[in-house]
Amino acid sequence: MTYVYPVISRRASGVSIGINLNPNNACNWRCIYCQVPNLKRGSAPVIDLVKLEQELRSFLHELLYGRFMLDKVPQQARRINDIALSGNGEPTSVKEFEQVISLIERVKHDFPLPEELKLVLITNGSLIDRAHVQRGLSHMAKLNGEIWFKLDSVTQEGRMRINNTRMSLKKMHANLKIAASLCPTWLQTCVLEIDGKPPAEREIKAYLEFINKLKQEGISLQGILLYGLARPSLQPEASRLSKVSAAWIASFAAKIKTLGLAVKIHP
Repeated sequence: MTYVYPVISRRASGVSIGINLNPNNACNWRCIYCQVPNLKRGSAPVIDLVKLEQELRSFLHELLYGRFMLDKVPQQARRINDIALSGNGEPTSVKEFEQVISLIERVKHDFPLPEELKLVLITNGSLIDRAHVQRGLSHMAKLNGEIWFKLDSVTQEGRMRINNTRMSLKKMHANLKIAASLCPTWLQTCVLEIDGKPPAEREIKAYLEFINKLKQEGISLQGILLYGLARPSLQPEASRLSKVSAAWIASFAAKIKTLGLAVKIHP
């Protein structure tokens, strides 16, 4: 299918129904751990909403009434956990973002899905200042929605090194504040070793200070999704990347928890 794909998600502990709004492999960032082949800079193409709806309905029917769960999914993960707007680029770059959220609501209404089924947006947060994106996020909140807002580094050097973006911390802060005001929001942070070294102490200190500032300002976060490398990068830096140790990621999580935030670790 063009837009809809299944993921047996380590983070979700179930089947995640992915919606890829960037089938052209285009993104406005270029994260060095990205698993998208032939990644290029750009935005999402025009979305064929009719085709997207057909694919979503077809796959939901297969999950609920077909053999996909029995044939493809381990017994302990045989549940539909969420519908996730993710894929091969930044999903909020799509001009039809509002219409996509409405489409998902319409399709969900026609299937006997769990009441707790989540609608998740996995985003780098760079385009949340756009009005049509904000309208879509407000709609998401009514559909048990969550935003997973990427925050791999709060230093300019770190964001250039990891995400290849010049997005300022000021804009990231402003967009995060908007996101959290519209829809429940988690910060999603990837930690990894580059050339055999984990994030430097100055990076950790800056990260913790930023999180603490958010709390002091009353910006409400659900918590931190802290994860390591799961699959090999397909970017030029791949050979330089490796996983941080379990002890390192546990230590980092403990420091975050002292600030009073929930942390979910996915090493």
